[in-house]
Amino acid sequence: MLGGALIGLAQKSGNGTMALGKIESRSAPADLGANDDENSSREVANSIGAQVRAARSRHGMTVAKVAQLTGLSSGMLSKVENGNAFPSLTTLHALSRVFKVPMTYFFETHQEEQGCCYVKKDGGLFIESRGSKVGHQYQLLGHGVGKEHSVSPYMIEFNDTSEVFPLFQHPGVEFIHMLDGEMIYEHGGKPYRLSPGDSLFFEGTTAHGPLELIELPIRFLSIIVESGAGEGGRR
Repeated sequence: MLGGALIGLAQKSGNGTMALGKIESRSAPADLGANDDENSSREVANSIGAQVRAARSRHGMTVAKVAQLTGLSSGMLSKVENGNAFPSLTTLHALSRVFKVPMTYFFETHQEEQGCCYVKKDGGLFIESRGSKVGHQYQLLGHGVGKEHSVSPYMIEFNDTSEVFPLFQHPGVEFIHMLDGEMIYEHGGKPYRLSPGDSLFFEGTTAHGPLELIELPIRFLSIIVESGAGEGGRR
């Protein structure tokens, strides 16, 4: 189960991945120790790695070929497949495009059998990119449980160390709702000024992303919905 699992912050390493680092307890019961936290994080990393390896094998691709298509090094991709490195959101986007699967495919083994994903406050999977150019935090609040569609809800935060990143493109549609701060968000070359309470709903295949961060910190909800059908999908 991904929802409610205790996941540590992963520190960004090279090539768009995050090496598993120190585990930070966020919503764990008081009797859970550091070893339990680390085990939970390792389980998720191993699960994602197994899904990446399965998708690569299904498409008949070598590690070198996938590395070439995603921009990762072969060594780093091997670390991801073996659960020794945690992929960043950008890397998951790249892998999903190469394998033609929704991003939630990589988390499928953590889906609750009853079709429900419950996440406590400050729970879920935290992905924080830290570097000279990016300082954004993504909190995956759950993942799709339907058969026809894949749904990925994120809480995204930009703090005072954040810088605007390149535009994104992905299958399906996306809905964002501003909670705090103010920014200019671009979609298809058109700017939209977003303040708390504002929303934007758009096609994900058109280039989009923050254009200007006006008032920090910025916090908004992002929900990505993709078709779950097709090879490697949820069927």
